Amino acid sequence: MNQLENGYKPEKYSYYFVVTGVVFITCLIAANITAVKLVDIFGLVLPAAIFIFPLSYITGDVLTEVYGYGYARRIIWLGFFCNFIVVGAIWIGKELPSASFWHAQPAYERILGYTPRLLGASFLAYLVGEFANSFIMAKMKIASRGKWLWLRTIGSTIVGEGLDSVVFITLAFVGTIPPGALAFTILTQWIAKCAYEAAATPLTYAVVNYLKRKENLDVFDHSTNFNPLLMSG
Repeated sequence: MNQLENGYKPEKYSYYFVVTGVVFITCLIAANITAVKLVDIFGLVLPAAIFIFPLSYITGDVLTEVYGYGYARRIIWLGFFCNFIVVGAIWIGKELPSASFWHAQPAYERILGYTPRLLGASFLAYLVGEFANSFIMAKMKIASRGKWLWLRTIGSTIVGEGLDSVVFITLAFVGTIPPGALAFTILTQWIAKCAYEAAATPLTYAVVNYLKRKENLDVFDHSTNFNPLLMSG
């Protein structure tokens, strides 16, 4: 297997890289749309997105492990801009005049009408959580010399999902619900997402091993610039 020390730099993106990136972005957008519904799972009230959002972190782990932090960073930013386009399209749809026979405007606004506060919290939490997850994943791979993938995926998720939950729930709901309820909501979502990631570890192993064989890659980010604002490299 090709041991790359300075990042993955192909002349063009491979089919597998594109597919992985598409899955990542699809999970992100689907999570943002379905998060409006609250579900009761064993007595815990959670957003319906709890079933799809952790997959974006799992896919992010795969991107960092196989292709390196630099290419994971590109997909993270691409996901951000794609989500921005979707949110913009939904807002335009809301503002356009309804047909005279269409009476579902209140339902449209109730489900898809995100408030600026929720949008800001969601966008910031996504960037903080995903970049932290990818950074921890890459650094732990170097420190472990590529061993203990399960420890890297779970460890990076604990940090990334934790930051995501803290940033989003705090910015979205502080001042509107009691501090105790706020802390409990953060804790339950964090635990649920991390448990999901741990349970999906066999799937992560299978996908990572498959892609490494197909791509003949095993990237170590020794010389990578970890600045999250960079759009290339």
